[in-house]
Amino acid sequence: MKKLEIVIQPEKLEDLKGILDDCQANGLMITNIMGYGNQKGHKKIYRGAEYSVNLLPKVKVETIVEPDTAEKIIKRVVDEIQTGTYGDGKIFVYEVQDAVRIRTGERGSNAL
Repeated sequence: MKKLEIVIQPEKLEDLKGILDDCQANGLMITNIMGYGNQKGHKKIYRGAEYSVNLLPKVKVETIVEPDTAEKIIKRVVDEIQTGTYGDGKIFVYEVQDAVRIRTGERGSNAL
C-alpha cells in the first residue's frame, strides 16, 4: 500500500476530490496548512507599502491506496491540477506497512 500526501492550492481541492473519486480511493483526510516552497512566498503592496507574505495557504490531502492506483492518481494530478506556476504543490509518496480497521480488526488492503 502507498500513502499519498498531496499538497495543493485550496482552489484545486474539488478537482482533486474528483480525481480521487474517479480512481476509487476509499477515503481521504484533508488538512488546511500554511507554508512556502522554493519561492519563499511573495511580495504584496498595501496602501503603498510593500510587505512579504511568506506563509501561503495550502491544503494537504492524504489517502492510502494500492500501488497501481497510486500511480494513476499521481499521473492524473500532474496532468489536471498543474497550472504551470509556482505554488502548484507537491506529492509525497510513502510505503505503508499495514493498516488495521479498528471496528472489525481487518488488516491490510481489507482495512481500507
